[in-house]
Amino acid sequence: MIGSAASYATQSLTERRRWKRQREERWDEKRFETYARYANALKAQLRVAQRIGAALGFADVADPLAPAEGLVQLAEAESRRATEWESVLLVGDAETIAAARRWHETIWTIELLVREASAEAGQWTKAHQLASAARDAFYASARRDLGINGVPPPSGRWPRAWRAELSG
Repeated sequence: MIGSAASYATQSLTERRRWKRQREERWDEKRFETYARYANALKAQLRVAQRIGAALGFADVADPLAPAEGLVQLAEAESRRATEWESVLLVGDAETIAAARRWHETIWTIELLVREASAEAGQWTKAHQLASAARDAFYASARRDLGINGVPPPSGRWPRAWRAELSG
């Protein structure tokens, strides 16, 4: 009888540990997918804003997009971002949520610059530098939350030097 009880207790503990481990793995996978979808939505939103910026004369961005068409796409991209944001709020930890919020606020600043169509080159560059730093902070926080060791790769420089590289 004692042997049966010990066997049952051991089996129950083993099953409980396995269940907890599988649940943690599922949540890690969900957080990864959520963070990746959110980052992709923000990058798409930024890309539309940058293309509008190119149409407004910012030479460090390619593929100009007329503001009339671009602002519609920008609104659609913001809607997608807002939808993904709810998932981040649901599964993210406090530090990663704060970093994600900071990142999307910097993207809103860039959007504001293209909506007002009156930004100076220095403002445009500074806004992108802030967005790049916020992106880096988001990825660092997300990686920590997901238990990914090591630092993320270094961020690219803004403004991009692609024209200077071609003429040099």
